[in-house]
Amino acid sequence: MRQVEKFAAIMQRAQARKGGPAALAALLSKPLPAHQLAAVSDNLLLAELTKKVFQSGFVWRVVRQKWPGFCEVFFDFDIEKILLLSDEMLEQKAQDPRIIRNLNKVFTIRDNALLIYNLQREHGSFARFIADWPGSDIIGLWGYLKKHGARLGGNTGPYALRAMGKDTFLLTQDVEAYLKAYGVFDGGINSKRSQQQIQQQFNQWQAESGLSLQEISQIVSYSVGENIVGMQQ
Repeated sequence: MRQVEKFAAIMQRAQARKGGPAALAALLSKPLPAHQLAAVSDNLLLAELTKKVFQSGFVWRVVRQKWPGFCEVFFDFDIEKILLLSDEMLEQKAQDPRIIRNLNKVFTIRDNALLIYNLQREHGSFARFIADWPGSDIIGLWGYLKKHGARLGGNTGPYALRAMGKDTFLLTQDVEAYLKAYGVFDGGINSKRSQQQIQQQFNQWQAESGLSLQEISQIVSYSVGENIVGMQQ
C-alpha cells in the first residue's frame, strides 16, 4: 500500500495539470464564511435541499429549466406555508406541469420543511445549525441529514451542503478513486468506518494546507481526473 501523499505534492501536481498556480486558483470555489451562511434564509436552504433531491438520478439541466416553476408552485419554499399542505394538496401539486412530476420526491419537500422547522425551534434557524456544525466532523452532518431528512443520503446531502455554501468535501468519482488508490479507506465508501477514515485524511490535509475542505476536495480531484493512470505511476 502506498503512503498517502503530503498535500503539497497533490497541490503541485494539480497546478501542473491545470496550467500553473494562477490557473488552478481560478478553478477553485470557496465556501461561505460561517457568519454569512448563518444569515441565509431557511427558505433558500429548503430550496437547495429540494433541488438536489430532484437532481438525484435525473438530468440536472431539466431541473434547472423547471426551477422557476418549482418556486411558483411551492411558494418560494416558505417553510410555514409548505407545512400547511395536506397529502391531497401535495398530490395535486405533484401533477402540475410546471414541475417535475414525481410524487415521492414532492412529499420530501414537506418532510424536509419539517426538519428545518424543528431545528429552527432548537437553534434559532436551520442556517445557524448548519453554519455551527464543525468541519472536522462534516460526515456527522451528512449522517444527520440522512437520518432526519428525506432522501438526503448518499451524495445528495453533501451536494446540497456545498450548494448552500457549507464547507464540505465531496466524494466524487475522482476523489474516491484517489482515496481508494492510496488505501485511505478499507471498506465500502458509504460505511461509517470508511467515512471516518476519509474525514481523518481531510482533517490532516487541512492542518497541512490551511485550506477549506471544499478547496482541498477540488484540488485532489484536479490532481487526478482523467489522468488517473499517470497518478499511479
